[in-house]
Amino acid sequence: MPGHFEPLPGGGAAVALDEVEISIIRSLAVQLLELIGPGPAEDAPDDPLAELFAEGPSEPPSDPVLKRLFPDAYSGPGVAAASAEQAEEQRAHSAEFRRFTENDLRAGKRENALAVIRSLDGLAPGDGGAVLTLDPAQSEQWLRALNDLRLAIGSRLDVVDEEDTDLLYRLPDEDPRKPMVMAYLWLGGLQETLVETLMP
Repeated sequence: MPGHFEPLPGGGAAVALDEVEISIIRSLAVQLLELIGPGPAEDAPDDPLAELFAEGPSEPPSDPVLKRLFPDAYSGPGVAAASAEQAEEQRAHSAEFRRFTENDLRAGKRENALAVIRSLDGLAPGDGGAVLTLDPAQSEQWLRALNDLRLAIGSRLDVVDEEDTDLLYRLPDEDPRKPMVMAYLWLGGLQETLVETLMP
């Protein structure tokens, strides 16, 4: 899928998308929303102050995609503890950090995915496609949402580093992961060109 973002005069970006591309991005964003789950406001009491100070979970999520989207702050790849005591300390710090930040992180990711869906729903496709135009703030939201979508798909494909990505290019067409790989690579191209439009 050849679509790529181009900068707009005065800031922002534009990309021509056909109906299939619009449908794919929208579907992936909806799936991401379902995975992230509802916001605290959906179950919270009527007191907005209580919601503001609501604590999040202290344990990392069990789903590997959510683990990638909400990683531990003080542990993970490249962060090794020298002793069992240090490992326990890292877990405690990670739990405390997660408790006070994960709700906000989820809300931000949810809002970015919703921004993608809303902007796609606002398009008026004609002749099989439409041109999506984003202002600078929308471009930032799209960039963060595209990153989350790629992290989610990459997690399902077991992509950890650049070498794993290189292997994806060599998958045979009959491999059942091929459609997901194509979406992952295409979203990467969109993300890369959107980053370029945001550079001064």
